[in-house]
Amino acid sequence: MKSKLLFSLFLGSALGLSAQGFKDGVEYYRADQPEEAAIILTNTLNQAGTDQSTAYYYLGQIALKNGDKAAAKSNFDKGMAANPDNGYNYVGLGALALADGNASDASRYFKDAKGKAKKNADILTEIARAYFVSDPVKYDKEIEKNLADAKKAEKNAPSPFILEGDRLAKTDVGEAAGMYEMAAQFDTDLEHPEAYVKYARTYFPVNPQYAIDKLKALLAAQPNSALAQRELAEKYYEDNQLTRAAEQYEKYIQNPNHFKKDKQRLVGLLFFAKRYPESYALASELLNEDPSNFYMQRLQFYTKKAMGESEAAKTAADKLFNNPKAEINSQDYIQYGELLQDLGQDTLAVDMYEKAVAISPEKTTLLKDLSGAYSNAKMYDKAADIMAKYIDGEGDNANPNDILALARRYQNLAISYMETDSVASLNAANKALATIEKVITRVPDNPLVLNTKSDILRVASRGNVTPDVIAADQATLAVLDSDPANLEKRKNIYRAIYGRLGNYYLTNNDVENAKLYFQKFYDVEPSEELKTFIEGLDAKQ
Repeated sequence: MKSKLLFSLFLGSALGLSAQGFKDGVEYYRADQPEEAAIILTNTLNQAGTDQSTAYYYLGQIALKNGDKAAAKSNFDKGMAANPDNGYNYVGLGALALADGNASDASRYFKDAKGKAKKNADILTEIARAYFVSDPVKYDKEIEKNLADAKKAEKNAPSPFILEGDRLAKTDVGEAAGMYEMAAQFDTDLEHPEAYVKYARTYFPVNPQYAIDKLKALLAAQPNSALAQRELAEKYYEDNQLTRAAEQYEKYIQNPNHFKKDKQRLVGLLFFAKRYPESYALASELLNEDPSNFYMQRLQFYTKKAMGESEAAKTAADKLFNNPKAEINSQDYIQYGELLQDLGQDTLAVDMYEKAVAISPEKTTLLKDLSGAYSNAKMYDKAADIMAKYIDGEGDNANPNDILALARRYQNLAISYMETDSVASLNAANKALATIEKVITRVPDNPLVLNTKSDILRVASRGNVTPDVIAADQATLAVLDSDPANLEKRKNIYRAIYGRLGNYYLTNNDVENAKLYFQKFYDVEPSEELKTFIEGLDAKQ
């Protein structure tokens, strides 16, 4: 979806804020979001209420995941120093030994961990997870044994089922979701909210609303959980419920454990929810903290453009484009091009569209935008050439509307040559006719397409109404008349055709048919002048 593509361009890097406890960090880690976990765990390490030993364990696991074995060992050692009786850090040292290929040392560390926490399902599951992360095939027996021990140690403990879900996630999504759901049911104390989160992620492609409801249940039970707040907001976004996503993000950023990148995300969501003043205000707030934040400069530009404040939008756009740190993308150029067109600067707009195509040649649809820019700038030859290039690239998959646009490009080109080069004009008109016939073959009953053929034929005949034009008009009327609603919806087409047919027959001394079509014109748009004219035709009969 286009809105989501645009939205992705507004996001910056993760930056952490102050925190009220380390529990959110643990939850983020268990929910497979180590980057976010590291920020919170680091920020909360020295806060009252933080279990430093456990915090160091997860920081060590994050370092190990990132390939920094020295930092991992340092954190595990610090964790042991903070609390020698915490079995988690022995698990960490065991995981490190596995990473070094030393299974025997790992086994000893795991034995020490078990000794520190007898019959602790979470510790036993962590041991199983260490083997799983190291090599799920090689250590399959060890994984199975420790999972069995975990289930035996604490009946209906959620953690073993979560790991079972993780093992199945890549091979059997349905079974994985079942394991996560079972874990959530067993987690009566909500010590493992990751079960809800992983279930929601796994089940979302099958039934988005059911996944969302699961997260709503988690949030109702844990209203202060940053993880629950953020995940619900994300799922609303992924389900294209952008208004609800914005509302949920607004609640989430009140949590001390939110991230600056999520504040930026909220700016984008407010934009897509069309809450433009709020989006602009929040972007301004973030720019006060970081004046070179080009993501927020982009949002200010897009927001002012969406609000129709063209001059303010141009001021914001100039700041973005003059920011040496800005990563200007093709959409930025397109947006700026549209803005310049709104300001009547069509030639400058063309330059923007050309840059958009140059920076993202793989996005072939940009050729349509470029063709439109050339057309607005009255560069009709280039407009036709670029549109033809796009249509050729699409082949049999070309959209009829795009082929119709190409026909009109050729039509405009023919008109532009009409006064200076009759041969070039006729050649362009013939290309337009050949192109419109392709559209008619695809959509034979579209009155707009048939009417376009009539327009092109008149260009080809240098404005003369020929029998071919009349035939095209009659074909258009036949389709229009098949739907009575067209009398109102397509009034302009009816009026043009009736007038043209009336004049054609009058010129050819067919007063009866001329009167017929002028009367039809009158029925569509009555006037005293036309009434008098029609009455005067009786005298010619």
